[in-house]
Amino acid sequence: MTTKGNTAVADGKPAFSLISNEKLLQLYSTMVKCRMLEERVRVLFRQRKFNGNYDAAVGQEATPVGVTIDLEPGDTVGPSPRDFIVNFIKCAPLSEMFQQLLARAASPVKGCSPRGGSVTRKLVMPSSTVAAQLNIATGVALANKMTKNGKIAVAFSGNGSLQLGVWHDALNFAGEHRLPIVYVSQASTRAEPAAPRLRRHVEAITDKAQACGIPGITVDGSDVVAVYRVAQESIVRARRGGGPTLIECRTSRWYGHSRASLSGRRNSKQADRADTNDPILNMEKYLTRKGIFSAEMNRKIVDRFSKELDTAIEIAESRRTPTA
Repeated sequence: MTTKGNTAVADGKPAFSLISNEKLLQLYSTMVKCRMLEERVRVLFRQRKFNGNYDAAVGQEATPVGVTIDLEPGDTVGPSPRDFIVNFIKCAPLSEMFQQLLARAASPVKGCSPRGGSVTRKLVMPSSTVAAQLNIATGVALANKMTKNGKIAVAFSGNGSLQLGVWHDALNFAGEHRLPIVYVSQASTRAEPAAPRLRRHVEAITDKAQACGIPGITVDGSDVVAVYRVAQESIVRARRGGGPTLIECRTSRWYGHSRASLSGRRNSKQADRADTNDPILNMEKYLTRKGIFSAEMNRKIVDRFSKELDTAIEIAESRRTPTA
């Protein structure tokens, strides 16, 4: 049996994956909620409701959802600065997330990190230093191995991290000590100035993983089912003592590198191209073929979560006093 996109192929005939319908619907609904969350935060940013910048990851929802949705509470995640939605996937309450985003003194971290993070939920706070989460998550993985607690770590990174020595150091160290960690590289074609076509002498980063003595897997980052399958295999391998894995998820982010970038908005051609790689639309087509998707189901998800977002923002804004 081989794998092609969302579909397993046996004896030349397509067959649906063995992932349960319940899990498929959970993957879909979580991506929809993450998209809504990202878009709402972008509105707050344009309204100048919080300081600094916000690096939206709209269009990349399949990667964080597929990788982290089934992690255990004691597993640690090191998000990149663009992975605000990982907080939500790992069950952080929306009200806490928005209080933190708006730098309210009542937030869990006293408003010091608008990008999220939580000690109790094992979420490393994204550092202003790109790729710092790699070292922290690798250190956590080492502690997990030394204490034999059965927990793992996951570290996310973007294109820019691949050019830094800390990225190579982390993979080398993890491979040498067979640490229980999964590294996830989100390779976006819209990264600036670290797009793969501009910065890599070695096109496939999986080759770099093999040089560190660990498996490297490239997967379509717009296919949440494919990401979920690869991630689960890698997580189980790490948890059983098999060591680290590097997963490269090739994505197509909708917006520019940051709000300050010249390509911060999509033109019509970019929008059409992005829609062909939209993980949510791809999943809707897949669920439709399985006979378990309906527009009414989508409407209920959107309506219910819109109310949750409104309530969470109202709570956060009611805590008027921001931190200094």
